[in-house]
Amino acid sequence: MSEHNIHTTEEHGHEEHAALDKKKIWQVFGILLVITVIEFIIALVIIPGHYMSQHVGNFVYIALTLLKAFYIVAYFMHLKYEKLGLQLSLTVTFIFILYFITLMLIEGGYLHLHMSAAA
Repeated sequence: MSEHNIHTTEEHGHEEHAALDKKKIWQVFGILLVITVIEFIIALVIIPGHYMSQHVGNFVYIALTLLKAFYIVAYFMHLKYEKLGLQLSLTVTFIFILYFITLMLIEGGYLHLHMSAAA
């Protein structure tokens, strides 16, 4: 009977998850909150006030959103605590997806530019 009550660390998953305590959760929450506030300021004050062009604002906004996505995936989805192989496979896949989206946007703009000139 006592054999059923023996617990190992393998049964409970990763030991490293204990490092994600309340202090770290609130720290990540604070970082995400600050990034979100900066995004709102850019979208509601800086761009409409013409302190920054729309294109530059879009690039800054996208960069901040990707930074927020990193924090969410790394800490709340526990990717930071996974093995290096899984981290690299997901990171490389994400980079290729961004690359292909960029290529499609560039190609789409190219076709739009040349198709409207021909008409």
